[in-house]
Amino acid sequence: MQGSLRDIRLFVAAYEERSFTLAAQRECATQSGVSQHVRNLEDGFGVRLFSRDRGRISPTPAGDAYYRRCIDVIRAHDAASRAAAAFAHGLDGQITVGLMPTMTRCSTAPALARLLAAHPNVDVRVVEAYSGALTQMVRAGELDFAIVPGFAGDAGLRCHPFLRTPELLVARAGGPLPGDAPVRLAELGPLQLVLPSRANTRRLTLETYCASVGAEIARVIELDAMFATLDFVCRSDWVTILPAIMMGRDVGPRLVASPIVEPPLSLDLMLIEPARRALAPAAEIFLGLLHEEADGLSTLWRQGGHQES
Repeated sequence: MQGSLRDIRLFVAAYEERSFTLAAQRECATQSGVSQHVRNLEDGFGVRLFSRDRGRISPTPAGDAYYRRCIDVIRAHDAASRAAAAFAHGLDGQITVGLMPTMTRCSTAPALARLLAAHPNVDVRVVEAYSGALTQMVRAGELDFAIVPGFAGDAGLRCHPFLRTPELLVARAGGPLPGDAPVRLAELGPLQLVLPSRANTRRLTLETYCASVGAEIARVIELDAMFATLDFVCRSDWVTILPAIMMGRDVGPRLVASPIVEPPLSLDLMLIEPARRALAPAAEIFLGLLHEEADGLSTLWRQGGHQES
């Protein structure tokens, strides 16, 4: 027999108070109850933990040794209780969300940190993929929601506008293009342009815009890897077009970003969710936080309040 946590607490109280009566007062028990719990421990171990003399108790060597270990047990239980209590407030449950690199680069981390600070018992899984794969996963019910470029919608999906964010021309710092001032693509001369593949819904939008404003494109290379795109632009005179929410509040020392104007070019993002079920409360809250973070970044670029580092 090793004793229950209640046995251990009453033994520790008796050991520290050197009195069953005082231990009972401390632990909101009866004197006879404390005495019986200690007796149960002694009978289970087959050894006396206290010597008793006319109502006074003093620990035996076995009692001293047991006390030292009991303190470790109580401290460990207290730490475990505090760890569990940290999850007692807020919502719980599991959500799975699909986001494009456009959303994950700058908006997701602060939104996730805010969600878990308020609702630490929510289990969040974020899947990063491009719009085609995310749309299929939402239709299959594998995601609570996803955020993708705007499209006409499809059976099995519930669609809502999420955000409009400016598109930026991104180039290497110190290259042939201007800094962060607004640009007109038709005035920049032949461009070597990095674009997503035709599987990405943004590709047609970007090509249509360039053609409509008379932008001269010397060469196009396709990259569906966002970090590779940024690294390639940093190392060359190639440029790319990226949403403002992806570039954040600063673009870093190796890149410059310029809003595209006359006419302004923007990206419309859409929320899609399975049509057959409503969003869970935790998913609704996370969606709201994502919108706040993304809208803040978009507003910053629209107002010209971004900054380089």
